[in-house]
Amino acid sequence: MNDDAEDDESRAHYAKGLPGYHDYLARVTGAPSGLSALTLRLWLAGFGMLFCLVAGALLIGYLPPLAWFGWLLIALGVIAVIDFAWVAHRKRRGEPG
Repeated sequence: MNDDAEDDESRAHYAKGLPGYHDYLARVTGAPSGLSALTLRLWLAGFGMLFCLVAGALLIGYLPPLAWFGWLLIALGVIAVIDFAWVAHRKRRGEPG
């Protein structure tokens, strides 16, 4: 029973938003901390994922001398897939943004 109460508290905590811990000037000036822009980050990760994977596959297929660059783009695309999944997890958890 205690686990359900803790889960409700954590969801309420995430629904209020998490303060930006990278905003060092907020501590000095007294300004409120910024909140994460998760929707923008989700769109950017999705665009990066699609662009890198498609461009990498096209480079490998149509320009063999630039295959090394295609593999680099595919590696960046895989990183974007991981970032996309993590941001989607955070949004599903209930964080605003």
